[in-house]
Amino acid sequence: MRAAEVITWARSAAARLLLNAGVSANAMTVLGLLGTVAGAVGFAARGQLLIATAIVTAGSLCDALDGMMARLSGGGTRFGALLDSASDRIGDGVIFASLAFWPAGSGRPRAAAALCCLVAAYLVSYVRARAEGLGVSGEIGIAHRYLRLKIAGVGALLGGLGLIWALEVTLWVLTALSTITVAQRFVHAQRQFHTSHSMHEG
Repeated sequence: MRAAEVITWARSAAARLLLNAGVSANAMTVLGLLGTVAGAVGFAARGQLLIATAIVTAGSLCDALDGMMARLSGGGTRFGALLDSASDRIGDGVIFASLAFWPAGSGRPRAAAALCCLVAAYLVSYVRARAEGLGVSGEIGIAHRYLRLKIAGVGALLGGLGLIWALEVTLWVLTALSTITVAQRFVHAQRQFHTSHSMHEG
């Protein structure tokens, strides 16, 4: 038996074991994301890269099982597909943002704030595009693109006037608003998936 076949067999066996224990594919996706976030934010951001790598790797193993679990349980759902792909993007962003925080403590906090803002902003667009690709509307939320640009413009103006702290505050506010918008789009998509499923059953 080749190595690839052994790995596939092991993944399948682990997936069946988890499903039999009552763990869903979506729960495994979330668990993998939480592991990645814990490793990145808790350790990579402080320069403890060996521990961070171990924890993130454990999280990625969970991510490697969710797809198999979805297939074994009947093919998964559209919300599961949205959750899985968005979780991958969130994990990527958190890892790189955390690596930016490590040197940020030496005097570059705005760089880290700007990166977090960028990651959150691209997730807003990504979740909308992925939801629409799965057949539902994704344009909802408190912080659409033009509002974010206006807020960023105000922050840049204040920073240009010498209020650098105001620019940093603006970046963190934008990060928070974008994160809330991502969550709103997830909830909106889930409601539409549920409505669509109910209509098909009816």
